[in-house]
Amino acid sequence: MEEKKKFKIPHTYVVLGIMIVFVTILTWIVPAGEFERAVDEVTGRTLVVAGSYHPVDSNPVGLFRMLTLVQESMVGSAGIIFFIFFAYSFVYMEIKCGAFDSAVGAMLRKLHGHKAFIIPLFMLVFGLCGSIFGMTEETYGLIPVFMAIAVALRYDALVGGAIVYVGVITGFAAATLNPFTVGVAQTIAELPMYSGVWFRCIVFVVFITVSIVYVMRYATKVQRDPSRSIVKGIQLGAEGMSEEELMKTEFTTKHKICMLLFLVTVILIMFGAIKLDWYINQIAGLFLGMMILVGLIQGYSFSEIAQIFVEGCRDIMFGVLVCGLANTILRVMQDGMIVDTIINAIMSIANTGNRYLSAFMMLVTQNLLNFFIPSGSGQAMTSMPIMVPIADMAGVSRQVTVLAYQFGDGFSNMIWPTSVAAWCGMMKLPMDKWYKFALPLGGILFLVQTAFIMLATAINFGPF
Repeated sequence: MEEKKKFKIPHTYVVLGIMIVFVTILTWIVPAGEFERAVDEVTGRTLVVAGSYHPVDSNPVGLFRMLTLVQESMVGSAGIIFFIFFAYSFVYMEIKCGAFDSAVGAMLRKLHGHKAFIIPLFMLVFGLCGSIFGMTEETYGLIPVFMAIAVALRYDALVGGAIVYVGVITGFAAATLNPFTVGVAQTIAELPMYSGVWFRCIVFVVFITVSIVYVMRYATKVQRDPSRSIVKGIQLGAEGMSEEELMKTEFTTKHKICMLLFLVTVILIMFGAIKLDWYINQIAGLFLGMMILVGLIQGYSFSEIAQIFVEGCRDIMFGVLVCGLANTILRVMQDGMIVDTIINAIMSIANTGNRYLSAFMMLVTQNLLNFFIPSGSGQAMTSMPIMVPIADMAGVSRQVTVLAYQFGDGFSNMIWPTSVAAWCGMMKLPMDKWYKFALPLGGILFLVQTAFIMLATAINFGPF
C-alpha cells in the first residue's frame, strides 16, 4: 500500500496565482460600484465622499485581461522592485567584501555573554523607526543582514527576519508620530496634529514589549534545541560563518570604513525621509551610490562592481517578483470595479449604534480593509471620511477612530498575504512557515488591540 503524500503548501507564486484567479472570478459575481471622490480644499488630498456609493456598469475581468494585469502590475511596481534591487545590492556588497562578517565578529567579541540583547535592542530601533518616521519598505535591504546575524548567534534565519519585520511593523501600527498614518488620519478627522500622543506612547511601549518577548522566546527555544526551528532544513540564503569563525575574523581598516558608510547610509535615510521628503527613488539612488563607493574602497574594479551588482540582483529576484504578483490582486479588483463595493459592505459592519461595539467593529473593519487597501495613507483617505460620521453618531471619539484605523492598517500587515508575500520573498521563506510563526503573535496582538480600543472608548480618549 502506497504511503499517502502529506499536503504541502504550494510555491508562493502559486498561492498568489490562486488568489489572482479568485478575485478575477469575484469580478463576475460581485456587483460593480464606486464612491465619489473630491479634493479637500484644506489638505489638498482626494477623499471619499461619505454616503456617495453607487452602482456602476459591470466590468468583469476576462482571462486574457487578467494575464495582462500581471504585466501591468509588474510595471506599476517597478519603483519598489528596483528600490529592492539597489537596497539589497548595497548590503550584498558589504557582505561580499567581508566587511559585514568582520563587523559582526567584532561586535560578538565586545558583547561577550550579552549577545541576547541584540534582539530587543534592534527590534526597539526598528519599532521606533516605524512608529515615528513611518519606515517600512526602507528596511527591506537590512533583512539579509539580520538573518545572517541570527544564524551566527545560533538562532535561525527566521529570528533575524522577525527582528526587522515584526519590529518595524509593530512600530508602524503602534504609531506615535507616523506622518503617513496618524498625521493623515488626524487631519481628515479634524483633530490637532499629533494630539493624544501620550496615550499612543503607552500603546507603543506595550506592543513593542509583547513583540520582543514573543520573538525572544522563540529564539531561546531554537538556541536550546535547533530541531524545534520552524525553518529547519530550509535554505534561506542566510548561512555564513559560525559564531566561532566570526569571532576570529579581523576587522580591518577598510572594513571599518565600509561599515561606517553603512551607518552613514542609515542616518542619511532617516534625515532624508524626515527633513527632505525622500522616498524610495532618492533612497534607491543613495543605496546605488554607496554600493559603488564601498566596492571602490575595497579595491574592486568597475567591472567587478557591476558583476557583484548582478549577483545581488539574481539573489533577490524571487522576492522582488513577489511584489508585482501581490499587487496584481488589487489591480484585478480595481479593473473589475469591485473594490468600492467590498469597502462599502465592510464599512457597514462598523455602524452598530452602541459605542463600545461600534469601536470594536471599527477595529475589525480596518483590519479587513487593509487587505484591499495596503497603502497606509490610501486607507486613511478612503476610510476616515466614512468612519468619522459613524463614530460621531455612535458616540465614539474621533481619536478612538484614528486609533482603530492605525491598528487595523498596521498589525494585519503581518497576516494578510498581500503584505506577507513581499516580506517572505525578501527572506526567501515559504509563507506557511511564516504563518506557523506569526499567527499566534497576530492573535495576541489583536487581543491587545481590542483591550486598548475598549480602554480608549471607556476614558473617551479625546483630542489632547
